[in-house]
Amino acid sequence: MAQGNEKYVPRLQKLYREEIRPKLMKELGLKNINEAPRLQKMVISMGVGEAAVKDVALVQDAANELALIAGQKARIIKARKSVSNFKLRKGMQIACMVTLRGARMYEFLERLLCVALPRIRDFRGVSAKAFDGRGNYSLGLDDQLIFPEIDPDKVKRTQGMNIAFVTSAKNDEQGRALLQAFGMPFMKKE
Repeated sequence: MAQGNEKYVPRLQKLYREEIRPKLMKELGLKNINEAPRLQKMVISMGVGEAAVKDVALVQDAANELALIAGQKARIIKARKSVSNFKLRKGMQIACMVTLRGARMYEFLERLLCVALPRIRDFRGVSAKAFDGRGNYSLGLDDQLIFPEIDPDKVKRTQGMNIAFVTSAKNDEQGRALLQAFGMPFMKKE
């Protein structure tokens, strides 16, 4: 707890500053502290899909659940153009997303690594191949019920989500080293 004018700093953010950043600088041979890879933001999105066309309330339910998970209000995304094959019209609500930065990002990362991922049945780790070439990582989850904030009795429809880890890493090796230092459970062999 913060006392007086001390500012609250999440555990992983403090760990990054005190242990992870110096370790990464040594491992990667970096001289300047600003060259060390860091997490810039995390983007969590839930696409409702074809069900959103039939029932608009599903998008709002997904946004409410995402707000509970992230601790921040979710933004509803509307379709940019019409697609007749999917009965989708421009301006229809089809998804929701939230962008986390700073303290909320580190708190969400800790909940993801320490609570949510271990709750996945038969979990063997996350794919180490989901990097984009610039050090950013994408993770897809099949079910929102792995987060303890969600009450399974109130969920009308199980929903997957995508989590994008945006880093300042220059390449995939730096991004992988950063996420491994935080404790991301990558699969040993794929």
